[in-house]
Amino acid sequence: MPQEPGAAQARTEAFLSWMREQPIAAVPQRANAQHYEVPAAFFREVLGPHLKYSCGYWAPGIESLAASEQEALRLTCDHARLVDGQRILELGCGWGSLTLWMAERFRASHITAVSNSASQREHIEAVARERGLDNLEVITTDVNDLLDPGRFDRVVSVEMFEHLRNYERLLQRIAGWLRPGGRLLVHLFCHRDVPYAYEDEGDDDWMARHFFSGGIMPSDDLLLRCQGELRVEAKWRWSGTHYERTANAWLRRLDARREAVLAILREAGGPDPAELGLQRWRIFFMACAELFGYDGGGQWWVSHTLMTRP
Repeated sequence: MPQEPGAAQARTEAFLSWMREQPIAAVPQRANAQHYEVPAAFFREVLGPHLKYSCGYWAPGIESLAASEQEALRLTCDHARLVDGQRILELGCGWGSLTLWMAERFRASHITAVSNSASQREHIEAVARERGLDNLEVITTDVNDLLDPGRFDRVVSVEMFEHLRNYERLLQRIAGWLRPGGRLLVHLFCHRDVPYAYEDEGDDDWMARHFFSGGIMPSDDLLLRCQGELRVEAKWRWSGTHYERTANAWLRRLDARREAVLAILREAGGPDPAELGLQRWRIFFMACAELFGYDGGGQWWVSHTLMTRP
């Protein structure tokens, strides 16, 4: 049946009202265990050389996961308007792909990276020591208890907002951390027009239960409705096919390294057999590829939003 005029807007407004009643992060400990306390060795097998656990950018002519990582990192820095000498805050630094990329290319800048994962902090610090990088620090904290207000030239966040729920409250804090004229770049995956939450309410909620507890799927316009003191300066969209290709590349690496991955999962222990854990990761990567590839990448995609503090 045809959608009633205004129905999508009404759903988004109802979702925004629900978000205002939520904490910034709903269940950070559970979400952390699902993704980020998995051993670094697992991700070294599955991800590309930069350990970028987020969408790559497959420009024409790019055929490797490594090249797609590099192009996505380059575009992120370009879109954030980074220049040497800035104070940069990265919220949700993952395994350090962007943190280390920025630290190597902007040697006069100082990068503060925030993660709620001790294993991620240890990995980034070890790589930084190996490369002789002394212009970064990694803070381990829950996003609900972030650092005191400071004065940063840039705040960058790559696929962290999807794990959060109260955008207005978070953007208010970020505005306080930015100096006047400072900028925030948010990279997130989203749906074309419908935001929704991942809730574990039963056995059918497989994605929420095993990989995305407390997460949401933002709509493309959701950040625009939560600006507060910030102002949107520019916006870019990457077709969902970029994530389709990224997830399929992870899946191929996982399958090619099956025995090594099983050994890593066995050594890590946990309540479930390693074979079950591996199969869940296979299904997760396949589900992501199918979701973002649907309709030629025109329903779910990745957006970059650049916001400025006046």
